[in-house]
Amino acid sequence: MPPPPVIRLHPDDGVVIARATLLPGAPVADKVAAVQRIPAGHKVAVRPIAVGEPVRRYGQIIGFASAPIDPGQHVHVHNCAMGDFAKDYAYGADAKPTTPANSPAGFMGIRRKDGRVATRNYIGILTSVNCSAHVAGLVADVFRRNPFSGDDPLADYPNVDGVVALTHKTGCGMSEGDGLRLLRRTLGGYARHANFSHIVMLGLGCEVNQIGGLMEEQRLAGRLKAMDIQAMGGTRKTVAAGVEFVKEVLAEANAVTREPIPASELTVALQCGGSDGYSGVSANPALGAASDLLVQHGGTVILSETPETYGAEHLLTRRAVSRAVGEKLVALMRWWEEYTKREGAEMNANPSPGNKAGGLTTILEKSLGAMAKAGSTNLVDVVGYAEPVTARGFVFMDTPGYDPVAATGQVAGGANVVCFTTGRGSVFGCKPAPSIKLATNSPMYRRMEDDMDVNCGTILDGDETVQECGQRIFELMLRVASGERTKSESFDFGAAEFAPWVLGATM
Repeated sequence: MPPPPVIRLHPDDGVVIARATLLPGAPVADKVAAVQRIPAGHKVAVRPIAVGEPVRRYGQIIGFASAPIDPGQHVHVHNCAMGDFAKDYAYGADAKPTTPANSPAGFMGIRRKDGRVATRNYIGILTSVNCSAHVAGLVADVFRRNPFSGDDPLADYPNVDGVVALTHKTGCGMSEGDGLRLLRRTLGGYARHANFSHIVMLGLGCEVNQIGGLMEEQRLAGRLKAMDIQAMGGTRKTVAAGVEFVKEVLAEANAVTREPIPASELTVALQCGGSDGYSGVSANPALGAASDLLVQHGGTVILSETPETYGAEHLLTRRAVSRAVGEKLVALMRWWEEYTKREGAEMNANPSPGNKAGGLTTILEKSLGAMAKAGSTNLVDVVGYAEPVTARGFVFMDTPGYDPVAATGQVAGGANVVCFTTGRGSVFGCKPAPSIKLATNSPMYRRMEDDMDVNCGTILDGDETVQECGQRIFELMLRVASGERTKSESFDFGAAEFAPWVLGATM
């Protein structure tokens, strides 16, 4: 029997979601039919909604009717808008103990000499400033595998996943302050990341972000090889020295073996991009189920993208282990309100054109679906961008909603796997952490199967429950952590997506 044409998410909702495109006359509720074409993933009203009345999805407010809405009408940006409403933060009201898993899961990982656990084994080339970016790329290109031709300069080093240059567009033209501290914290997190066996840090020599200051502030002595292009004598000599260093350490980097590691050593970054009306129905809740499983096994998940939690934060504060943790999250929301106001923007500007084409109307609706990635366990900590994540369980990190910037912060904080849901079809990687791509719907998965690792559209198709899909994602997490390649890795994604958050004035 085929699934019904619409999806009802909560008894209190005044809208349902079109499972596929609905034509006029299609039934959407008892004695209610669509009165116009409803695109797939979009909302259709099942009862009258007066002007100013809340529009509910997931049982929560996603906006307010800006025009009278009749049953069977399409509900979207033309008749639903943002509005203020009171939120009950109820700090810790829903916090409860997490039941540990009966039999601990594990994966085949790499344990470094200092005890850190890696899921990949890269040699990294980081830059203190944009001025050294091209030189870093020249060094990495000498060792670059070609995923299409099959050329492999590292064929004799099968345990080395690659030599990757992670470059950025800042490091100078900035003052001493928050922007510099944030950049250094990000670079420090990458320099310490377990998925790197060795690090080269390339600078120009005259930049604000001096390598010496970076190393002192981030306590990186002994963790990296530093080179300044000016001191080295220019581009050619720096490239030669960088290549020589990588050649010298390849054998050492290759001398690793994978061993059984408990799943408690996994820290998974939760991301969503190119979201659609199905994201909060299929892939995000399924990833949430997988997140709960990982936390039950003692692992850690990091939810981020603060602007994409805005409006739903009161549901997370209820899960906070303490009032102090919950208040840290609320304080982030107030900072973002002031930040966007100062920049002449507004929080509801977050949903992209692609999000809206996929059926998402307001940031409230997007946030309610996005937070489903974090499952149902307690919120144990709230940290700043790129800060080390040390707590086990569900942690929130402050980041922008822009995926590369958000994921860069999460990996700097220690994430060794990334899970990325998408409804429109984002292509993405995040070296040195492998990125698992989760499709929200079957048509997109079939269209972009070369890029998608998991089809969560099976939930919409009625072939699988959220929990069953979540179990499948959790098992894939363990296999990927053990070395199984993701689709994004097959295309060598992950270097260009490195994007530290830029704050402050460009001088």
